[in-house]
Amino acid sequence: MSAEGGELERTLGFLEAMTLGGGTMIGAGIFILPGIAAESAGPASAISYAIAGFVALLAALSLSELATGMPIAGGSYHYVNRALGGLFGSVVGWGMWTGLMFASAFYMIGFGQYLVEPIPFLDGRVFVVGLGLVGLILLLGVNYYGTEESSAFQNVTIGAETLIILVFVAVGVFFIDPANLDPFAPFGAGGVVATTGIVFISFLGFEIIATVAGEIKNPSRIIPLSMILSVVLVTILYVLVMLVSTGVIPFQSLGESPIPVSDVAVVYLGPAGVVAIVFAAIIAAISSSNSSILAASRVIYAMGRDGVVTDWLNVSHPRFYTPHRAIAATGGVTTILILVGLEVETIIALLAEAASFSFLVAYSLVHVSLVVFRRADPDDYEPSFALPRPLYPAVPILGVVLSLVVVSQMATVVVLIGSGIVALGLVWYAAYARGRVVNEGLLGEAIRGRPGEPYRVVVPVANPATQRGLLRLAAASAHANADGRGAELVAVNVTPVAHPSPFQNVEADRDEHQRDLLQNARDIASEMDVTLRTRAVVAADVGTAILDVLDEEAADEVVLGWDGVFDRDGHRFGATVDPVVHEAPCDVSLVDLRRETVGTPLGLVAEDANAPVVAHQAVEFAAVEDTVPTLLTVQSPDDGGDTDPETRGRAVVTEAATAAGLDPDEYEVQVVVADVDVGQAVVEAAAEYDTVCVGFSEHTERSHVPVGAVTERVARDVAGTVALVRGATAGGDGTQ
Repeated sequence: MSAEGGELERTLGFLEAMTLGGGTMIGAGIFILPGIAAESAGPASAISYAIAGFVALLAALSLSELATGMPIAGGSYHYVNRALGGLFGSVVGWGMWTGLMFASAFYMIGFGQYLVEPIPFLDGRVFVVGLGLVGLILLLGVNYYGTEESSAFQNVTIGAETLIILVFVAVGVFFIDPANLDPFAPFGAGGVVATTGIVFISFLGFEIIATVAGEIKNPSRIIPLSMILSVVLVTILYVLVMLVSTGVIPFQSLGESPIPVSDVAVVYLGPAGVVAIVFAAIIAAISSSNSSILAASRVIYAMGRDGVVTDWLNVSHPRFYTPHRAIAATGGVTTILILVGLEVETIIALLAEAASFSFLVAYSLVHVSLVVFRRADPDDYEPSFALPRPLYPAVPILGVVLSLVVVSQMATVVVLIGSGIVALGLVWYAAYARGRVVNEGLLGEAIRGRPGEPYRVVVPVANPATQRGLLRLAAASAHANADGRGAELVAVNVTPVAHPSPFQNVEADRDEHQRDLLQNARDIASEMDVTLRTRAVVAADVGTAILDVLDEEAADEVVLGWDGVFDRDGHRFGATVDPVVHEAPCDVSLVDLRRETVGTPLGLVAEDANAPVVAHQAVEFAAVEDTVPTLLTVQSPDDGGDTDPETRGRAVVTEAATAAGLDPDEYEVQVVVADVDVGQAVVEAAAEYDTVCVGFSEHTERSHVPVGAVTERVARDVAGTVALVRGATAGGDGTQ
């Protein structure tokens, strides 16, 4: 990993991902928010948590697909920035970064409060804020030193915290008084929905898994599994906590308590239970703040990478491999927020709620981004986890609707603060990021739809002497078949290695030869003004590797060279060519280049299924030098009927040309009358042409590669360039 803008080290496994997500969700929210939720919705606040968990689960499903398609740092910010462009990326990036810092400051203030609460002589706001700052400095140090160390710390704290909560729930269900649950929803459905907006902040943790996707091992499996599982398990836990809390003591009393879970625990767990809950609340605040710092630093790190903020923040520490500057910037702003809590205590809580607003806006845009990625289908987007139908498009549509419903139920002051953060992103983009942001997003492509695939011709290159000639013929074929789709050549060179491995280096001279070949192909393509991509492949078997490339590229045609030698080492054309001719799922042109000029091509038309392909190929090759090809057929002097050979021959050519979609003015017709030695007649007729196209039109018993006697005679004896042709409709084995 490089220090300057390099990738982060992948050190996080399934347990670490689960604890990062769960550690944030089972945080201060589970110890503080139950009182506020109960006051707003009564016992039905459990349903509010279930709804919030469902909204979070929808976002987790969309994020899982996006994260496995782009497992790098940044999370929602990165996906939105990539899909919708820098403007929306700026809005989401600033919203996530500030929201996570607000939440972290909120958690550390809570950390100080829980420490001060049981120690009377520490009472006072200065101690609360001071202890919060001490905790923040320790967490910043852990994050600065290394993600792995941060996650190990998270594993320990979340394990102890979860164990205490499980005991709280398992014992508490036996102390539920059904009378306390009646009425279950004293404030009606409106109260339940409104409370959903309050408690949604409790579910920010799963987003952190996507935010640190660049540091997760085996991301295709661990990311979706940990995100979905953490949301489901934490939702169940929250619902149980609320049912136990409102079932053990009346919701009115619960709403008046600053430490509601402790008040419930003292009923059936005694002083020891209270101590345990206070301990759990302290470590919950620590783990939540730790996760938030970790994620916030990755967001600003990714924004630096994309030019939304200065790239000075997109640097990894040369020794610890952590985004140390992004961590320092996050810590600096979080420190200021904690100090604000010294004088204006309620502001911190409001800002923490505003974090929910920012993330719901972000999740709405994430759902939209998933649709954009699906429609635009960029080449580098290949998620290993994809939502199946009917989950797609149901999940993104429902996710956007429910996120907006939750936002609409938030308090006016929270909406104003959240809107201010959105405005910050817009202003920042207009004043700073616009012009610096390279990515324009995929929205335009998604609206227009993905353009059709170009007519693609694959050209295996291995010999510098024949490379130009093959590319010229391939370019002529590609342009002739473009039909508005566009044309593209793919030059591929395969370096044979006995036992290919990603850990095995190819010898320097072979590697250099491959680079030179492909660079030469690019230079030739540039001269011909044709679109060309190159592929360098290392494989044990060259023929098999070429077939793999044809399949991967969905090639329409392959043009490959041949040295004109038959029956070598037990193969008809050679060990490399035989499998391609036999199995290629596209049109095949096997070319023995003997002359530099293409001239006026000759197409040998027989009465078989390859005749249209041969005729069309002759016309395509003629385009190289702007000539008109000749389509030649051989007829016997007497077929027993009344029609003369010339008429019969012209009918054969016309039928093949019509099948190929050719107009009569695109070719000339030549009919040769021969009775005995057809091969010799063809060779003599072809002598005046520079290029001859002939089909693999007959079967022989000598090989699974079908080459007829006339075809072989032409290939052996004609002085000009010979192209052996078969069409894709001939089947993968080359037979009719």
